[in-house]
Amino acid sequence: MSSSQYLLPLVRRWSAYAELSESDREALLALPFTRKSFAKEGYIVREGQQARDCALLLSGFAYRQKVIGNGGRQIISIHIPTEFVDLQNSLLGVADHSVQSLGPSEVALVPRQAIIELRETRPAIRLAMWIETLIDASIFREWVVNVGRRDSKARIAHLLCELALRLEKIGAGKDGSFEFPLTQEQLADATGLTPVHTNRILQALRKEGLIQLTGRSLKLLDWEGLRQVGDFDELYLHRQPEAAERASGLN
Repeated sequence: MSSSQYLLPLVRRWSAYAELSESDREALLALPFTRKSFAKEGYIVREGQQARDCALLLSGFAYRQKVIGNGGRQIISIHIPTEFVDLQNSLLGVADHSVQSLGPSEVALVPRQAIIELRETRPAIRLAMWIETLIDASIFREWVVNVGRRDSKARIAHLLCELALRLEKIGAGKDGSFEFPLTQEQLADATGLTPVHTNRILQALRKEGLIQLTGRSLKLLDWEGLRQVGDFDELYLHRQPEAAERASGLN
């Protein structure tokens, strides 16, 4: 595989957000990067770290987190392949939270200066970056509502619905089945629950015939039922199907 092929999913993703010209796409594919592998729980970004690169997730999953003074952890988002996990650091310069790998993962570390140069010289790419960060913010808002106002069962159902749709968008699901990288402890930290309570809710969702969860595999048995339990409305994901049609021509 040529080095540029690793960035092709990013080109498809951002082509769904903005009208990228052929030269825009070539500029993205020409970005310099270093591939780096991370083990489970490996730190891709550490809080307080000076940003030198931005990390594009090539394979595996990652999560953003904050740790409070007593050691408690709150997972604040999950990231899937084709996504930058810290694009905001191309502007902010210093990481205000950590990003860890859920399991084994591989990233492309793109120099921050290369991102800045694209932003300054290519308006369409700048627009795509802006939309990417706005969608991140929209997902953060929904996670705040999820933890703050939904009951425990709805929190977990909502998160499962979100991950399923995001994975479906990148072609990572088949017949309602998806790789599910979260342990029960991590799922608890993402929903503000205890691992014991999380286990009970997963068992309930199974018994109600909504999901099948085996090891690292999640199968949605009743999408509409799970959506109703989770009070799920996909509007906040801004999936933009009409723009995705443009990206489909980049195979």
